[in-house]
Amino acid sequence: MSDEAFRTVIEPFRIHSVEPLRMTTAEHRRQVAREAGYNLFQIRSENVLIDLLTDSGTGAMSRDQWAAIQHGDESYAGSPSYFVFRDAVRELFPYEHVIPTHQGRAAEKILFGALGGVGKVVPSNTHFDTTRANIEFTGAEALDLVIAEGHDPSSLHPFKGNMDTARLKALLAERGDNVPCVMMTITNNSGGGQPVSLENLRAVSEIAHAHGKPLFLDACRFGENAWFIREREEGQGERDVPDIIRDMAACADGMTMSAKKDPMGNIGGWLALNDDDLAQQCRSVLILTEGFPTYGGLAGRDLEALAQGLKECVDHDYLRYRIRSTAYLADALDKLGMPCLKPAGGHAVYIDARALLPHIEPLHFPGQALAVALYEAGGVRSCEIGSVMFGRHPDGSESPAAMELVRLAIPRRTYTQSHIDYVIEVCERVKARAGDLPGYRIVDEPPALRHFTATFEQFG
Repeated sequence: MSDEAFRTVIEPFRIHSVEPLRMTTAEHRRQVAREAGYNLFQIRSENVLIDLLTDSGTGAMSRDQWAAIQHGDESYAGSPSYFVFRDAVRELFPYEHVIPTHQGRAAEKILFGALGGVGKVVPSNTHFDTTRANIEFTGAEALDLVIAEGHDPSSLHPFKGNMDTARLKALLAERGDNVPCVMMTITNNSGGGQPVSLENLRAVSEIAHAHGKPLFLDACRFGENAWFIREREEGQGERDVPDIIRDMAACADGMTMSAKKDPMGNIGGWLALNDDDLAQQCRSVLILTEGFPTYGGLAGRDLEALAQGLKECVDHDYLRYRIRSTAYLADALDKLGMPCLKPAGGHAVYIDARALLPHIEPLHFPGQALAVALYEAGGVRSCEIGSVMFGRHPDGSESPAAMELVRLAIPRRTYTQSHIDYVIEVCERVKARAGDLPGYRIVDEPPALRHFTATFEQFG
């Protein structure tokens, strides 16, 4: 028998429990979209057939995670479930203080409440929406310093999530007194799920520390980033993923984490760091807003499930399947001539709405137009990452985002290949009539994170 690898990368699991999907008609979906103000966040999930809005908290937990839930201890203080969780985090991220939160944005809120403020500036490769909002809420500036290739959807640079180290050096030289910390998002979600190399992470760490600045990781998809390092970075190809993750963690002084991503929880997150004084300050806010430091807004059963998920998400067979299944969708759309950000990211495929819909001006929201069309055509819910999400600035002004993308985020262990084949067919139908899609205007919007609740109307 040969040990040669097979062409087909199968799911490294069997389906143990199923839930039904509701089939709907195109007319029904058009009505639903109108009633939701053309905001896909406002559509009830039972009216969605394939939900690719986000990979956050939408994955399928494993048999062993559900079994771990039965070990959950719901003591208010000092639950053994916290220590199981803490030790699982430290196995990969050996930071002194591990502070649980109900999800990642709570960790961001606590951290930047302590470090932010008027006149401050927080650089990152690219801040995601809640990170940016939590920084700006304090009056600070969230600054993106991704490399030039990160703004080029067609570039095949293997690590398009990297930070521009020259720009970071210049910022710290010119405004260092106003920089409380440096952030790195791994993988770079707003930039197309693109990874950061270990070489770049080490360089950023050296620059930050040379200027006396702590480095924090927004580490939601650390396992996927580590797999890309193993696959693409010279000298990393034979290494175990947990060892690569520890090297990534060693570059930083702490992290914020949405455990609804790579750790495969339906809820949860944490803030981890080494600074004793900052940790004490953050715990005080945690008690005020989230809960006691050994549960932080989570049930003990959630902590147990996350601890098990941290073991599963670094498995090589799982990561090989995860990254390859995303690339399967990207490769198929590329064959259709659908313009997508290249190379494929880890958790999602990003369609280049600006290239597909050149007749729609950026501030008429081509990404929103495409996302609505995908839903109306086949019940596929996606997420605009463009000028709706990032076009409005804290002073109220508007300008086009760097890219106009539509993200098809793939929940972990949830959909089969036939589901993805259906998504490909829906995309093909929408592409065939792309020139007929209308732009949109915003009718009503909140002062922050408008993409969640704004309402729209079509032009024409």
